[in-house]
Amino acid sequence: MIVDAIAFYSMAAVAVTGAVLVVTLRNAVHSALALGLSLAGVAGIFAALGADFLFAAQLLIYVGAIAVLIVFVLMLLGRASDLRLRQVNQQWAAALLICAITGVGLFHLAKLFGGIGAAAASRPTTRPLGLLMLGDYVLCFELVSLVLLAALLGAIFFSHKDAP
Repeated sequence: MIVDAIAFYSMAAVAVTGAVLVVTLRNAVHSALALGLSLAGVAGIFAALGADFLFAAQLLIYVGAIAVLIVFVLMLLGRASDLRLRQVNQQWAAALLICAITGVGLFHLAKLFGGIGAAAASRPTTRPLGLLMLGDYVLCFELVSLVLLAALLGAIFFSHKDAP
């Protein structure tokens, strides 16, 4: 039980540290790498909670695809001066106030639900989800893939420059 809590809180610390680095680092490439670290921390939280499907989906989709895509786009931008952007603006006081209010609310929620634990050990959920996705909901699953294909083709079409 204590090992589960240590794993959960250490992964939460990794996720929060990565998120803070995303907004405080000046180099956009470093911010993208910190985003990957934060998303990996969230995947670790899913693993610590026993959500194996969400853990694998988080790693494959977000860390493996989105963060790498962001890094590739930043690397292909061209000029190195475009990669150094100011991440902080003059709204820091309002952001600090919102963070304090959110922190107080989360503290009260943690105090309210602090004694609630899992009733039983977690079981793997990947097989039942796979059977549902490729059984009863196969039409919805394939329609989503068609929508993603249409979005990809639209992005290629609109980004294509006509030759002179």
